[in-house]
Amino acid sequence: MRIAVHQMTSRVLPATNVADMIGAIEAAAAGGAVMYFAPEMSIMVNRKREEARLHISSEAQTESIERIAQVASRNKIWVHLGSVPVVHDDGQQLANRSIIISADGKIVARYDKIHLFDVDLKTGESWRESSSYVGGKSPVIVHTPLGKMGLAVCYDMRFPDLFSTYVKAGVDIITLPSAFTVPTGTAHWHTLLRARAIESECFVIAAAQCGLHEDGRETYGHSLVVDPWGAVILDMESTSGLAFVDLNLDKIADVRQQIPVHQNRRAIAEPRIYE
Repeated sequence: MRIAVHQMTSRVLPATNVADMIGAIEAAAAGGAVMYFAPEMSIMVNRKREEARLHISSEAQTESIERIAQVASRNKIWVHLGSVPVVHDDGQQLANRSIIISADGKIVARYDKIHLFDVDLKTGESWRESSSYVGGKSPVIVHTPLGKMGLAVCYDMRFPDLFSTYVKAGVDIITLPSAFTVPTGTAHWHTLLRARAIESECFVIAAAQCGLHEDGRETYGHSLVVDPWGAVILDMESTSGLAFVDLNLDKIADVRQQIPVHQNRRAIAEPRIYE
């Protein structure tokens, strides 16, 4: 089953990024991909919050989503938008929302990033995602041509409880669109994504932002596809562009037969504490 992964260096204006994505989606369909994957914040990367806020609206009023849905329908390809900023349902804060669009142009799943990136790095970088965004509440699984797909976004990958939920539900694919910083990407990106694939015995697809952005931030890149054995079958390194991967979905059953962690899993009681 062929997929297309789009590594982007998204800019501050949504129209520029959407045009890039439309071209990539059309190329993905022409190349035989059944599904296209974009990174986190695919339609806009702009840390100047007041300026960015001018281009963010509710999902229903976001023209970019509608345009991409039309392209998906016209080209008969599934689209994972990575994530996009939208006004939350409360009408006040924002949501970092992952959206899946089917080949007939319908939105079939939505997932709001649960874990918000609030950190102070030794490099001097400081991020407070919670100052603008509200975290999601629930894991989301959607049936796709690739099988059962569990949705997550970027910083979520550091929280194993989320992925334990997906493992117990028997997902075949986990998606992790991201915009990792360079220091954390260098240290942890490959290790965490391979761990998520190995423990779940499924494919992990992580489209990423890369390079130096117009707003001054720099992202790590290295969009990855990891197979259920933990082997990296795609690493896009540090250059933006579109890449194709043929997934052998039979590998999922093969790995689960070799190491049957799903059958061997046991319920864990509360820990005993000795003092």
